[in-house]
Amino acid sequence: MPSHAVPRSDAIPPDALAVLALPRFDNLTSDQARGAVCVWGDEQLTADTAVDLGEHAGPEGRWWPRACRQHAGERAHRGLFDHAPSCEQCTDAAERCETSRVLYRLVREGRR
Repeated sequence: MPSHAVPRSDAIPPDALAVLALPRFDNLTSDQARGAVCVWGDEQLTADTAVDLGEHAGPEGRWWPRACRQHAGERAHRGLFDHAPSCEQCTDAAERCETSRVLYRLVREGRR
């Protein structure tokens, strides 16, 4: 069951979220679905340590996935390798591609 991002001004853009490939809602624990624990691990999250992946809505209801910086950075790093070769904007000028910029920022933040 794919989820649909609810538009928010501070959320990661939908194209970048698609590259990160969020886990399916029904594969998450309740703590992961509400954003207390990383969606790709078991790290407890705080406002200072979490990467907000936006509010999502689908047949299962609303959920608020978040990730730790390390896992978000790892997913973004792999995602760049999938995204860039097939993105016309990235082949011309990667710095102009919003998806590439967001993924690169997540990679940098994940290395802190």
